[in-house]
Amino acid sequence: MKKFSLLSTRAGALFLAPATALVGVFVIIPFFWVIFVSFTNRTLLGRTAVDPDFVGLQNYFALFNPTTFFTRGQFGFSLILTIQFVLLSALIGQALLGLLLAWLSQSVTPTLKSFLQTAVIAAWILPEVVIGFAWFAFLDYDNGTLNMIMRGLGLPPGDWLLQQPFWVIVFFNTWRGAAFSMMLFNSAFQSIPPSYFQAADVAGATSWQKLRDIALPLIRGHVVTDLILITMWTFNVFTPFLLTHGGPSYRTEILSIYTYRIAFKDFEFGKGAAVGVVIMLINLAFALVYLRLAHKKPMEAE
Repeated sequence: MKKFSLLSTRAGALFLAPATALVGVFVIIPFFWVIFVSFTNRTLLGRTAVDPDFVGLQNYFALFNPTTFFTRGQFGFSLILTIQFVLLSALIGQALLGLLLAWLSQSVTPTLKSFLQTAVIAAWILPEVVIGFAWFAFLDYDNGTLNMIMRGLGLPPGDWLLQQPFWVIVFFNTWRGAAFSMMLFNSAFQSIPPSYFQAADVAGATSWQKLRDIALPLIRGHVVTDLILITMWTFNVFTPFLLTHGGPSYRTEILSIYTYRIAFKDFEFGKGAAVGVVIMLINLAFALVYLRLAHKKPMEAE
């Protein structure tokens, strides 16, 4: 059979050339440049700013130094903190909350469903700076809305950004990103033929049984896609910096904030590039695990 084509090969290549050039300049070249810089001692100032030395794996050995690995302000502490942050705010918070909201919205009236979707999506589409300042005002000790509610209920107020900074950024990121998971799962549920759920209703299945036995197996690909995307986004998210600046005492310095401090405050570009390469490898490992799970056959998964 003759292959149909709208354009000749030469015309197609001409249309692709601008996009290819942009990807090459802004993605491919920086990607290999960061890897190269991670093997040097390049800094912003001094001799090594213009003539860096090749130091091999020295930057990587410094990151994984066992004597300082778990110390606050060091790479290991930020890595463990980031893993906890991703598990709690992305995998449990965003994915689970998004799935729950999407499932509940299937059984409410269209008006209530539209209101629920608008309220959740509003948290996602607002600019990050606006959201950061709004949460800062919400959590303020003296005049914050949360403490006013606490005082109104007769409960003691709290200085949340100092006393519970980690849980603040966990709830913040969950609230901020649940909309994406909800929209993805909502579209996935709508792709399931209604007759499946009607047959389950006739058989007397509960809502939990319909979700577990019908919906989740059919939207498995959507679940994997959601987990891949929110894991990578959360690993690289920088918005918590607007609330805590990584403090107090490095208690919220996740890897993106740690990289910023090393590269653009301490001006150790080589070490900062090494952190970036490690983050890239961790994201790649997560993606490969998720894709492996997605390609498992149902019987193999059991």
